[in-house]
Amino acid sequence: MCGVVGIYGRHDAVEAIYTSLLAIQHRGQDSAGIATLEEGFHLKKGNGLVLNVFNAKNMARLKGSLGIGHVRYPTIGSLGTEDAQPFIVNTPFGIALAHNGNLVNFFELREKLIKRYFRYLNSNCDAEVILNLFARELSQEPLGELTPGSIFNALDRIYDEMIGSYSVVAIIARVGMLAFRDPHGIKPLVLGRRDSSFAIASESVVFDHLGYEFIGDVEPGEAVFINLNGELVRKKIRVAAPAPCIFEYVYFARPDSIIDGIGVYEARLRLGRELAGAVRKAGIEPDVVFPVPDTARAAVTTLAEELGIKHREGLIKNRYIGRTFIMPTQKKRKVSIRFKLNPIRSEIEGKKVLVVDDSIVRGNTASEIIQLIRDAGASAVYYASYSPPLRYPCLYGIDMQTRGEFVARGKTVEEVERIIGADRLIYQSIEGLIRGVGMGRNFCTGCFTGEYPTPIPPRMAEQIEAQRLKVKEEV
Repeated sequence: MCGVVGIYGRHDAVEAIYTSLLAIQHRGQDSAGIATLEEGFHLKKGNGLVLNVFNAKNMARLKGSLGIGHVRYPTIGSLGTEDAQPFIVNTPFGIALAHNGNLVNFFELREKLIKRYFRYLNSNCDAEVILNLFARELSQEPLGELTPGSIFNALDRIYDEMIGSYSVVAIIARVGMLAFRDPHGIKPLVLGRRDSSFAIASESVVFDHLGYEFIGDVEPGEAVFINLNGELVRKKIRVAAPAPCIFEYVYFARPDSIIDGIGVYEARLRLGRELAGAVRKAGIEPDVVFPVPDTARAAVTTLAEELGIKHREGLIKNRYIGRTFIMPTQKKRKVSIRFKLNPIRSEIEGKKVLVVDDSIVRGNTASEIIQLIRDAGASAVYYASYSPPLRYPCLYGIDMQTRGEFVARGKTVEEVERIIGADRLIYQSIEGLIRGVGMGRNFCTGCFTGEYPTPIPPRMAEQIEAQRLKVKEEV
């Protein structure tokens, strides 16, 4: 999972991009990058947080009124700087590109580009593959005066080749800015405007920070092009059943964002109400309920209202520790949990405590939290997840790509309950999840159900898993 932003028509686009990347830093902590266009491209990218990668000196040379930015945590590719985005090619015209998502057939496409089209690829990042596919097809169009139709024709052909999720922002030098989204809209992409300036981003919260009007989503399968005169052209490249990633609403997106017309905070409130039914059915009677900060706060509010019990803050978060879920190794996750969370003993001691989390992936976070609460004197510790058991790999860009990572895979709820050390474990139902988030909408629920919106050739899934295991071993 990554975050992208594109800014068109600001005198110093880099300032707006930098602000935007800070707003979506939660989407990736491993690397960051910005490319701007003046007479030529200016690029700065590197490993680390936005605050670490950029400084006054390197930002001063990122001049231009068009620019794109990216924050990353690796899914395909490695942890090296060579896989940081954006990427640039110098022909045709010169194109800079960044993307959020994951190409399921990345390895096949990369080999095809190298062996059949003799393109030199310097990374193991699928954004570079998308860039070279697009550049190859764009070079087949009449290049004297590139039109939106020509750009959309080139996109139409690469859509035929790519399997997976992709939300892309790109700059075509001397032509304009382009954004496009995969046919199922698995990864989010939104559009905003302020006077004659446009912004494209992974989440709408970017527009709140920039003072832009939220126009709406780049639709699944849609491309958006803005030429150098500020004219906006939109075209549906592919029509398919929308299937946005439901895990965005569960965990990944900021609660103050709106994605595909659904407010993330409101979705989490509904998920709390749905979870209350599962808790009631379990027959437990907690004295107090509190969230694993910060994602579960909204759900706890409505769950407590439904059940008529107190909700408190029982765990205090150290805000200088990153998101443990997206840390690249289990060792780093486990070490950081004790630094990240500290219990408030007065709210715990002698009480039956219900802890609400957004999800349980590997189980290490849940087991550490349960032990923290027991050590603080709880008489009983119940653990509830407002999403169902995670059992299947995500092949679209969330770091859950290996089957062995899921504590719930091949196990009953009771078995997981014993592993994490809870007195009771309660999961949301898949029906409650879908009702809570989308009120009848369709989503990608592959990580919960094993049913994916795109073809998943077994060989390609195995390649992704093997590559990801290799990266984890190298860290």
